[in-house]
Amino acid sequence: MSIDSSQTARPGEWVDSDGLSPDDASALFRMQIPTDRYTSPDFVSRERAAIWMRVWQIVGRVDELEKTGDFKEYRIFDQSFVMMRGNDGVIRGFVNACRHRGNPLFSGHGHAKQRIVCQYHLWSYDQQGKLRGCSKPEIDKDDYGLLEVPVDTFAGFVFLNPDPDAAPLRDFLGEDVIRILEPYHLDQMTTVLNVREALDCNWKVVMDAFEEGYHVSGIHPQLLRVLVIDPSKVKYRFLDRHSIAVAPFEVAHVEGMGPEKQVEGIMELPETFPGVVRVLPRFTELVDEHRGADGTLQFPEGVTGRTLLQQATRDTLSRDGLDVDGLTDAQMSDNHGWVLFPNFFMTIRAGEATVIMSTPHPDGDPNRCIWHITSFMWLPEEHRGAFAADLIDVQEPGSFKYFEALQQDYEQMPRQQTGLRNARLDHMALVNEEVVIAHYHSVIDRYLGAL
Repeated sequence: MSIDSSQTARPGEWVDSDGLSPDDASALFRMQIPTDRYTSPDFVSRERAAIWMRVWQIVGRVDELEKTGDFKEYRIFDQSFVMMRGNDGVIRGFVNACRHRGNPLFSGHGHAKQRIVCQYHLWSYDQQGKLRGCSKPEIDKDDYGLLEVPVDTFAGFVFLNPDPDAAPLRDFLGEDVIRILEPYHLDQMTTVLNVREALDCNWKVVMDAFEEGYHVSGIHPQLLRVLVIDPSKVKYRFLDRHSIAVAPFEVAHVEGMGPEKQVEGIMELPETFPGVVRVLPRFTELVDEHRGADGTLQFPEGVTGRTLLQQATRDTLSRDGLDVDGLTDAQMSDNHGWVLFPNFFMTIRAGEATVIMSTPHPDGDPNRCIWHITSFMWLPEEHRGAFAADLIDVQEPGSFKYFEALQQDYEQMPRQQTGLRNARLDHMALVNEEVVIAHYHSVIDRYLGAL
């Protein structure tokens, strides 16, 4: 049954009801961030114990474990875990070590048959992790199954927590996160970009870089031609550990523009936002409905290029089979910037999302990390296979060229890490537009304080 969009409140309406301005939000948090947390080996050790060994973290997509026996290894520091779909359909997580002498059982991503066999002494386990093959009578098989770790799924992502006593994933995310994200149907989206690479910067430098738009003028000047960067229109919401930020998706300098200029600006958006391409045919149809016999374009009150883009997006996605009834008109166009603690940043709007994750480098060097970029699109089923992307694991720094704005961030972050090493620079001074960074580091402080 469809939802009456004129009568039913949608979760995305928080922007108008609960959104905080930059000035109001910045009063809630410390706006000076110590720099030693980016460069100190001791801080790495504290984070490992207080955060990485205790929190839920995204380790893959459900569709990577589609068939019985599919598995994927996940490593954080020197710890190795594996997620595997059993023959009962359940995805489970295990410590990646044989219970006999600790030999690793899995590597990378692949498919296991009915029995998982340790090649050292041939102990074998079933897909539920139970010890099945061991000929020594002194070993009680019921006591020596694989060590299980909590695994759960949400929005098409697989989450793992190294802490066997972790609270449920739903409690960690919170009901608001679940309620606001569910209408996007992320679980139905296809991975269309999937790149992982080591970077010469701390993992938090990556997170910080994508938690504010203040840097757009300096690093991404090309975006100023097509987007408005107006702090007075930005809204924030803080959901305990997590946060959302949203700024209206508008053509630059739209105030005072006539209809033709607004349309021209929107037609330029695909150069920066390729996902807009698929809605332009419907957008053009809607625009033409407002042209007179002589071709003159006039918008009635309440109609703008932005509102027509929103309608075109809703019409196109609905026609192709995506249920967007639970999303607001603004969510048709506006990217919501999500931070899910500890290392997940996502921009999402109807039909598409880009996710950036960063983790500490396995060698523990605070000046290095691994970043992982994935983009998702909702596509009709018949097109999903053609656009699905496999993981690209970049081995040669600089050999993979990201799209323009991401490439600019890629080049900037190691530069910042170089500056953060200067001993006399003892803190960063945040401005109000960087309040998401301040909130994020307040959560880090909370976890470290609870150790």
